[in-house]
Amino acid sequence: MGSYQDRGAQALIKDIMGFRFQKRIRLFKGLTLNLSKSGTSWTVGGPGASVNVRGDKVTRTVGVPGTGLSYRETLVDGQPEGADPPSEKPVRGNPWRGLLWIILIVLALVWVFK
Repeated sequence: MGSYQDRGAQALIKDIMGFRFQKRIRLFKGLTLNLSKSGTSWTVGGPGASVNVRGDKVTRTVGVPGTGLSYRETLVDGQPEGADPPSEKPVRGNPWRGLLWIILIVLALVWVFK
């Protein structure tokens, strides 16, 4: 078992690791540079649909602007060939499936609150 000082240092590191840093720089309409403490990425697109590229990982997001509803799908996971697969595998399938679900949810909410 570690000393009292070791446990204090571990708690301090855990507190610091909870801080987040994010900054988005819009270079021009449709292209954004994203900065965070873990690295940089690029986003192409706008409200409703975008593609994010971070190193070897590419994700696509579709959503209904102004509602907070969106669907994100990993297109390229950035894992080298022969590497152990990630513990949570990305969902692959029809790219319109996520948008269809969002539309159905919005229609249901409109129907419930009319």
